[in-house]
Amino acid sequence: MDIGAYTSRARRKKKVLSDFLDKLDEIVPEGMPALVEKVDATVWQDIDCTTCANCCKTMTPTFTQADIARISTHLRMSPAAFKTKWLKKDDAKQWVNTTQPCQFLVDNKCSIYDVRPADCAEFPHHNKKPFDEYNTTFKNNLVHCPATLTLVERLKKVVERDFEW
Repeated sequence: MDIGAYTSRARRKKKVLSDFLDKLDEIVPEGMPALVEKVDATVWQDIDCTTCANCCKTMTPTFTQADIARISTHLRMSPAAFKTKWLKKDDAKQWVNTTQPCQFLVDNKCSIYDVRPADCAEFPHHNKKPFDEYNTTFKNNLVHCPATLTLVERLKKVVERDFEW
């Protein structure tokens, strides 16, 4: 994946796609959950996260206490040692990585995939319901995730073509 081309496309389209998502906050087309599921399935035919890993390179997940306990056990560390070595508290007082890209990213793959943070396991959050309640998340992710950019581009096209808008 050409991250430079993706980033350029994302920056160029961010405003119009953000405006579309804002409109979805006000008007939710009938059948939106089924439409999102259908369109999202097409996205994954074209996007392979292991050729990208841009989320791991440009974002940090939040680590819950359960994540910290699970991952530190996996790494044979105490939770305190894990936090000291890898994490810091952000402005919202949540545990996040101290470095970017993520310390667990190796060759565009997560080296702790089976025990990764819940935030990572749920990313890019396309299956959240109702979809329109996560528009702020999707707007943020447009510039970090080619799958989210592609999903929102395709949804915009279908909604504007097939629905009273």
